[in-house]
Amino acid sequence: MTAGKIAIVGAGPSGCFLAQSLLKSAPGLEVDLIDRLPVPYGLVRYGVAADHQGTKGVARQFARVFERQGARFFGNVTLGRDITLEALRGAYDAVVLAAGLSQDRPLGIPGADLPGVHGAGTLTRALYDHPDAGGLPGLGPRPLIVGNGNVAIDLLRLLAKQPGELDGSDLGPVATGWLAQSGIEEITIAGRSPAAQAKFDTVMIKELAKLSGVSIRVLGAGSSDDPAEQKKIDAVQALDGIATGPRRVTFRFGLTPVAVVGHSHVEAVRFATDAGEEVVPCTSVLTAIGFGPSGDLPREALLADATDAGAGALAPGLYATGWFRRGPRGTIPDNRADAQALAARILDQLAPDPAKAGRAALAGLAQAVDYTGWTRIDAHEIKAAPEGRCRAKITTREEMLRLARHQETPQ
Repeated sequence: MTAGKIAIVGAGPSGCFLAQSLLKSAPGLEVDLIDRLPVPYGLVRYGVAADHQGTKGVARQFARVFERQGARFFGNVTLGRDITLEALRGAYDAVVLAAGLSQDRPLGIPGADLPGVHGAGTLTRALYDHPDAGGLPGLGPRPLIVGNGNVAIDLLRLLAKQPGELDGSDLGPVATGWLAQSGIEEITIAGRSPAAQAKFDTVMIKELAKLSGVSIRVLGAGSSDDPAEQKKIDAVQALDGIATGPRRVTFRFGLTPVAVVGHSHVEAVRFATDAGEEVVPCTSVLTAIGFGPSGDLPREALLADATDAGAGALAPGLYATGWFRRGPRGTIPDNRADAQALAARILDQLAPDPAKAGRAALAGLAQAVDYTGWTRIDAHEIKAAPEGRCRAKITTREEMLRLARHQETPQ
């Protein structure tokens, strides 16, 4: 019987979990993961906080998908530029879109385009040395974070940490220096919802209690008759009064941003509250209110025309998983469950066609980086790690490609 050929666009957690599930159920499959970056693992490498190396450890599990289960990696391949979706569908029995969502959701209020307003995704990509990221901006002494999910808490924690608290992370020298010299005096984190409905995980809140050098206030946490909600309130309320240093952190809840105030730069944010309106002064605004598609693929149109969008079936032989399917909700473990369900559906519907070219259709892409190329990059980064860091990330595509191809760096 002809082995099925499956292409997965996106080598982040959702793509890797799917490849793992497919190959566990059907080891004879030809499964190829395609990514626009020369390196795999997506969100694990560039989205998970630098000081959460335990979470990043899932990359070891993903490595086995390539090293033991037989999946192939085609990095530095951009859908639409190097190969079209139509060509990919013509070459494979099934194509799965697992590219995630990377664009910051805009605030959509007056003044949101003022200098000093920064999206959390844009900022974290710069912090974590994404090759397409811009420089790190000045935040001033009083940044204000809008949002109360895990991304907002990650940002807060990194901005509040002392340099020594980042030992063991993979934060690069530029970001390390930027944080050390930030001059931040006070961080306000303002959420639209009450504390009871905040999107952060309780474990993330409890981690903040370990910070040194901060003084924390929690305003308006409220209470709830629901035990699960009260547990979340209790966790954040337990932070109130922590005083281990001078950097102030203030939690606010039930504040809906209505305008960013300023002339040539951010000066404050005006919020609607239950009592009316309140203006909170700040020197920068960091938005952590969700993510949307980058525009590389017509996600909305694909989902609108899908045969069963909820189950990840877009069209015959075309599927979606992870955030691309369900939107920017859920954690890395949620992607595993999503992948297992979709793998079962794909295998049930798969009709292998021996005429399909499969990975032979990608053989002519000279710029593609294979898994061996990635291991060269990985080994170099680990070997180059300075004291107090677990790796030194390569920050440019050019250097990644030189290492992947085993070329000498020009002197």
